[in-house]
Parts: sequence; C-alpha cells; structure tokens
Amino acid sequence: MTLDAAILKLAEEREITDQSEFLALLRPAGHEVTQPTLSRHLRKLGIQKVAGRYQRVEQPPAEMPTFEMKQVPPNILVIRTRPGFAQPLAVKLDQRRIEGVAGTLAGDDTVFIAVASSAALKNVAAVVEQLLTASTE
Repeated sequence: MTLDAAILKLAEEREITDQSEFLALLRPAGHEVTQPTLSRHLRKLGIQKVAGRYQRVEQPPAEMPTFEMKQVPPNILVIRTRPGFAQPLAVKLDQRRIEGVAGTLAGDDTVFIAVASSAALKNVAAVVEQLLTASTE
C-alpha cells in the first residue's frame, strides 16, 4: 500500500488527533516518514484537523471566494469566508496596515478585526470592503 493510500485509510477508519499518532500508526505498515513529509502528504490529500481530528475535507477552490462582512459595534468587524481562506485574508489585511485597525484574529473561515475606536468603525469597514471587492474581481 502506498503512503498516500495508508494515510487516507487511517484518516477514514480512525479518529486521529495529532500527527505523532499518524506517524506511529504508519510505522507498522512499513512507512517510516518524518513529520514534515507527513504534513506535505496531508495537505496534498486534503486532510486537515477539523473538530479535533484529522479528516478529509473539501479543497477550497483556486479562486478567491466571496466574503460576507458584518459590523459589530462598537469596534469589531467580522468577515466570513470559505474554509481555509480566513488566515491568508488576515495576513493580507495586516500587510495593508489599515489606519484604525488595532489587529486581526483569524480562524479557518472567520476573521475578526478589532478597530481602535468606535468612531473609526465605518471608515475601516469601507476600506476593508473596498479591498475585499478588489480581491474577488
């Protein structure tokens, strides 16, 4: 059995919660791999940790998804997107150094933007909206 087939089989049949467990289960099947190699194969196979266990998930499309942004007064913006896009989006927002943004926090499909003051919320929302619109065109 190939390494990829063994990884897929383990992910489907067991509740694996960390990569060291994957490595330990692969050894008896004749696959002595390093953690970085395992990580690359997991990514290639679309296996991610979801709800505390590794499982195969739908791969996000190559194009950028649409975003839904909501203002949460007094000073929070919440952006929802497809799974896997929140962290890259937060990095892009951080790189822009938008005036009035205190910081961002990203999960898998949600980005929280802390705005430095409630007075700046609408201005920051407009700038972020413009950036989101430009990235999906």
